[in-house]
Amino acid sequence: MDVQSLSDSYRHYYHYTLGRDNGDGSVHYGFAALAMAVRDRLMERWKATARAANQMDATRTCYLSMEFLMGRALNNAMLNLEIHEEVKAALTELGVELEELEEGEHDAGLGNGGLGRLAACFLDSCATLQLPVTGYGLRYEYGMFRQVIKDGYQLEEPDHWLRNGNPWELERPEFTCTVKFGGRTEYYVQDGGGLGAHWVDTHDVLAVPYDIPIPGYNNGTVNTLRLWKAEATDEFDLDEFNAGFYPESVAQKNQAENITMVLYPNDSSENGKELRLRQQYFLASASMQDVIRHWVKHHGTEAWDSFAAKNRFQLNDTHPSIAVAELMRLLMDEQGLGWDEAWAITTHTMAYTNHTLLPEALERWSVGLFKQLLPRLLEIIYEINARFMTLVSSHWPGDTDRMRRMSIIEEGHDPMVRMAYLAIVGSFSVNGVAALHSKLLVEGLFKDFHELWPEKFNNKTNGVTQRRWLAACNPGLRALINDTIGDEWITQLEALQKLLPHADNAAFRQRWHEVKRQNKQRLADLVLKECGVEFDVDAMFDVQVKRMHEYKRQLLNVLHVIHLYNRIKRGDTNDWTPRCVLIGGKAAPGYYQAKLIIKLINNVAQVINADPDTQGKLRLVFFPDYRVTAMETICPGTDLSEQISTAGKEASGTGNMKFMMNGAVTIGTLDGANIEIREEAGEDNFFLFGLTAEEVELVRQDYRPDEIIAADDDFAEVMRLLESGYFNQFNPGQFDPIIHSIRSPHDPWLVAADFRSFIDAQQRAATAYQDRDHWVRMSIMNAANSGKFSTDRTMREYNEDIWRMETVPVHPPE
Repeated sequence: MDVQSLSDSYRHYYHYTLGRDNGDGSVHYGFAALAMAVRDRLMERWKATARAANQMDATRTCYLSMEFLMGRALNNAMLNLEIHEEVKAALTELGVELEELEEGEHDAGLGNGGLGRLAACFLDSCATLQLPVTGYGLRYEYGMFRQVIKDGYQLEEPDHWLRNGNPWELERPEFTCTVKFGGRTEYYVQDGGGLGAHWVDTHDVLAVPYDIPIPGYNNGTVNTLRLWKAEATDEFDLDEFNAGFYPESVAQKNQAENITMVLYPNDSSENGKELRLRQQYFLASASMQDVIRHWVKHHGTEAWDSFAAKNRFQLNDTHPSIAVAELMRLLMDEQGLGWDEAWAITTHTMAYTNHTLLPEALERWSVGLFKQLLPRLLEIIYEINARFMTLVSSHWPGDTDRMRRMSIIEEGHDPMVRMAYLAIVGSFSVNGVAALHSKLLVEGLFKDFHELWPEKFNNKTNGVTQRRWLAACNPGLRALINDTIGDEWITQLEALQKLLPHADNAAFRQRWHEVKRQNKQRLADLVLKECGVEFDVDAMFDVQVKRMHEYKRQLLNVLHVIHLYNRIKRGDTNDWTPRCVLIGGKAAPGYYQAKLIIKLINNVAQVINADPDTQGKLRLVFFPDYRVTAMETICPGTDLSEQISTAGKEASGTGNMKFMMNGAVTIGTLDGANIEIREEAGEDNFFLFGLTAEEVELVRQDYRPDEIIAADDDFAEVMRLLESGYFNQFNPGQFDPIIHSIRSPHDPWLVAADFRSFIDAQQRAATAYQDRDHWVRMSIMNAANSGKFSTDRTMREYNEDIWRMETVPVHPPE
């Protein structure tokens, strides 16, 4: 771990493994050499962690997720090994800049947004808490698309993140397993007289595991993220090849490998696609087989009565819920257990996390598609449902409406399998991810199930890891905090409360302000590089970055910017607060309205930034290709964090936590984790606006946006600019779908209803920003009170209430 050893390792890999010379100058090879040198230090701890868990016969949790938005790994690994300074010194001696090599690493963009980033934070915290948790996901060849903005429009380019290889991963071909599709079921009489089933005549695909190390912070623990790659069982059909049918000879290989070729965009309109179901089953089957293989190896084939006590499966949203039926299949068809024994194991090991309140995002699959792709699984699901319906009937005799509502199979012209219901029925724990979200789940979406099984339902408010989202991404603030209260907060974020007395210290506030200003300069440099627009570091940096979706209401944000522009144009600039607004995020390729909102933002930005009247007063940019690495610069430099979703629509949010942790002040609705953020930060350190979730439901019953607009001069002016084509002079009618959505009495996001409240809250924020000392104090109060929003706390709660595992101490090598 010393400078000389790290230098020797780097040179060895650079010269001998990668075959480079000193004058090569390639950032890619320099990064690869450094990654391998750091990975060596992880490797011995990785093996020691596995040995310790096996020796303890530890209870294990498998975290199943279709997405893991890991970002870059190098900086995080150096931080958690505490070798950042040694690495920097070693490279400096060799005439190499660490920052330059870090730019050579591709983001591992194996997720669409919050869901995948949350999964990555969970793994970091589990390793830091020394909990034996293995992540299971898919090794997508192409990650989240790269977003290019051309003429204001979003264009998608493939993100071939594996193009140059991945030095962090370790292929494990010895653990390859076979995943079946298609075919039919053959029944036979077992030795004991029962009926057994074989799934035969299937089209098989190989699942090859690739392991990525997940280091804990300075504790010797390195857990595993296992990603599955799909490969064909045979390279190609030699007979067809010899007959001259070259494309046909490799068709099966291509179809197999397509399963893990591309990450699916996160959009409900993509549901119902066959490839998506193939991906979900591929993940579930390979992961379940892997756990059973490990169990049989260490415990034999007769120890099933203790399996449930030693294994947990956490389903990250509805996507992997087919694991319920797959575990049943493996236990019955492959291991010879009876239904009751297999069901007892399944329902004592599965736990389900729900991440959405949008009914359309709860996955439903056509029974016809299931029958074609997964006939054996469909039989098992029908049997699960039949037994479940018997239970419901015994609780509510004759209540056929309730039975229809709760059935896993949704009857109709095209019967559907409700995957969320399968997850609830097959799990012993069902949790939401923020207090409001969990409350709305049991009062609405899952009300019937809560009435049947109230003990199953619980809340686990999300968090983020402070290692990446403060210690690593904000070194200036990390140094200031360490100088002031020590570094205990890196593993106990609640310790940041020790900063509270310092908020009243003028010298400390000045140092805090200076750190924020340096971070704003880094962000301004990034904006200039990516967008060609200059941000004044003395202006308020007003930021909204997240997936583009109507419920997140980037549209409401841009309406406020148009309002500010209109004020400037009419000369209403007395006591003005200069503001630089940054909006970023990707829209799913098929989401027309979200992509049109991106175009509107870019058109409004073009008009504002070119108008001399706005100089020194207002700037707007749409930041292209928003990703984890960009957020690591954006969140430390943000003053005002926009969390403005329609109340009752955002399950939790995690970007809101990253901003708070770095001292941004939130403007937001009472939605998701905003409620808890406001409780922790204090009402005076949060800008609240908008309808509550209960008020949203009432307003919907008689919603008249035209009347709201007509009664508000500011709103009418904004709509006049929009409707006159001021921002689309060469393309009349271009934004009519957006205008119609604002004016529609059926707008589910109630943009018009919250406009005035939002404008007023923004004015309060602008006024508060003018008192720099007061704003800095608000910033300190937010960061100091962010302790609840560490995934360390979240993971402790998962473990105490759901997993009930013992920690596995690992003795790091000398």
